[in-house]
Amino acid sequence: MPDTGQKLTLWRAFVPQWAHMPLSGDGAARFGGRWNPVGAPAIYAARELSTAWAEYNQGFVQHPALIAQLELSGARLADLTDRNILAELGVSDAIHKCEWRDAMDRKQVPQTHRLRKSLLKDGWHGVVYPSFMSPGGTCVALWDWNGKGGPRLDVIDPDHRLPKSPASWL
Repeated sequence: MPDTGQKLTLWRAFVPQWAHMPLSGDGAARFGGRWNPVGAPAIYAARELSTAWAEYNQGFVQHPALIAQLELSGARLADLTDRNILAELGVSDAIHKCEWRDAMDRKQVPQTHRLRKSLLKDGWHGVVYPSFMSPGGTCVALWDWNGKGGPRLDVIDPDHRLPKSPASWL
């Protein structure tokens, strides 16, 4: 599991319309995702740029995207790419094949959401998990960021190119 003092570089691909909100988890909260139920904000990012692109497009049509580099520090992330960690948590690597969308569509709680709830209770801020769309790539789902005493997530924008409001889309 990544050390809480370690800085981690992440890549996030998202819909350009939301360029003014690169650290928002509102889209994930609106629709729910692999590691978050509807109503719970989450940031989904990748540890590799190519993985961010593959995950964003999900193997479908190549949609326009904004890709931002992020820096995460102070986060407790359960590394679910490590079989020993999975065993400690009492889950198998089958969790990576969890049909979470299907479960949500049937009004059931996906296995990933149950694990998230348990990890949150134990003080974890998110998980590292293998990419489904980019074999060998890894992703991060973050449930807690930029709150008082929690992990820090920053967008790397040294030239201040990201817009500060949605006005750029009008």
